[in-house]
Amino acid sequence: MSFGRIPDASASSDDMAQAGGLARSAGIIALGNVSSRLLGMVRMTLIASLFGATGLVSAYQIAATVPTMAYELLVGGMLSSALVPVFSEYTAARSQRELASLAGTALSVAASVLVFLVLLIQWFAPQIAFVLGGGFTPELLSTATRLIRVAGIALLFLGLSGIVTAISYSLKRFTLPAFAAAAFNLGIILSALFLSRSLGIYCLAVGIVAGSLIQLAIQLPAIRGLGISLRPDLTHPALRRIGYLYLPVLAGLLITQIQIAVDRNLASRTGEQSIAWMTNATTLIQFPHGLVAVAISLAVLPSLSRFSALGDMDGYRRTLSLGLRMVIVLIAPAAVALFILGRPAVAAIFEHGRFTPFDTAWTTLALRCYLFGLIFAAIDWPLNYASYARQDTLTPALVGVFSILVYLLVALALLPVYGMIGLVLADSFKQFSHAATMLWLTHRRSGGLDGRRLLLTALKTTVASIGMSAVILGVMNHLTVFEGLSPFVRDIAILGLAGGAGGMVYVALAIVLGQDEILTLWEIVRRKLFSFAAARP
Repeated sequence: MSFGRIPDASASSDDMAQAGGLARSAGIIALGNVSSRLLGMVRMTLIASLFGATGLVSAYQIAATVPTMAYELLVGGMLSSALVPVFSEYTAARSQRELASLAGTALSVAASVLVFLVLLIQWFAPQIAFVLGGGFTPELLSTATRLIRVAGIALLFLGLSGIVTAISYSLKRFTLPAFAAAAFNLGIILSALFLSRSLGIYCLAVGIVAGSLIQLAIQLPAIRGLGISLRPDLTHPALRRIGYLYLPVLAGLLITQIQIAVDRNLASRTGEQSIAWMTNATTLIQFPHGLVAVAISLAVLPSLSRFSALGDMDGYRRTLSLGLRMVIVLIAPAAVALFILGRPAVAAIFEHGRFTPFDTAWTTLALRCYLFGLIFAAIDWPLNYASYARQDTLTPALVGVFSILVYLLVALALLPVYGMIGLVLADSFKQFSHAATMLWLTHRRSGGLDGRRLLLTALKTTVASIGMSAVILGVMNHLTVFEGLSPFVRDIAILGLAGGAGGMVYVALAIVLGQDEILTLWEIVRRKLFSFAAARP
């Protein structure tokens, strides 16, 4: 055991440079994710305050799912599995003119397909509402249908935004795409603030459209200067490559979207408030997941793609191992802390206006059950992206089908007894099955992932997380001084003091235990601070 050890001085400069580049890229994406998640919290707090956790909110969540599901099928899943790898290949080995030609073709074809699908959503909105919310009353189904027709328009702008994001990532221009989701949330917030009195719940669907348009607009400067011209060249060879890579993913995503539809339909039959509670809990889960897993995975994808294309498996394994270890040391304490601080977190964020303590209790229970799957979901992201970087999209798709079968078996077994909570637990089982299978397959196919180092990182993280938990619980038990204050101030005090103390203890224990990943991040930050100070006049 080492105490306060700085990363081994014998480590190669290439490793440190790689870690620094990864940390910088992940930092930009993480900063964008923080902005997005914070605005997402504001969005959900505002919705809870204006509309509570009612059937109307559940109907809105059903409508919001439609453009999201369609986007994931058409562009979202393609972005990391096919678009970024192919665009990155063109960026590294082709001319800018060839990259611009591919970008223009992709945007043109996507626009044509998206317009057609938006029209289909308008026509089949009643059927879509029934599939997703078959347990709703006729009145709620009618409301959901109208909301779907409005929100469905956003698919056009979301899809084009995804294509622009892929082009930007291939050029390693992370800044504007990182803040696109924040702009999307801002559109919903502004719509809710200014249109809720005149449009009621429909202001949120209008906000989805406005947010998606803003999300596209702020990213366009990132690709300015490429000389893109919109031409739907269906004979472009890269389109066939993208299609070849994406077909297995599409099959897996179809199964995933079916699972989401089944989950929503089953949840609508456990009570009209269930979807609202589950969505609120999911919002809290997505904060650490987006901040850690998504940011790190997106940061390592271009490097993994390049190492794979060059046949440098040592660099590939080193980058993937570093990404996995960074995910573990950051996501595990976040999950543990959120489990302990779940009730004050839910109350502080949502319990305002029409959101009641009863809603807080059910949202907290759903949150804690979702947290069992958070660590596995976070580990799963870099594993999937590592497979995409090798242009193997079939494996994650097949594993996805297997994990969804696990979900359905567990959900159908637990639903009669536990209702909504049975669905949440089934989702955690799904995350575990997918991550465990992908870890095993990746280890075998890549020639090893330095399992000893990963295990050591996990053990040190567990010890530090236990110490953090003890401190958080101890501080919470001694905060009786805040009992006379308003519930909101008391909850904020608990989150700030107990959470802050726990976080400091975790970092201190990680340093004492010689947690290389924490020390590497600290060394990078320290160097940046020193270089900034030296640059000052």
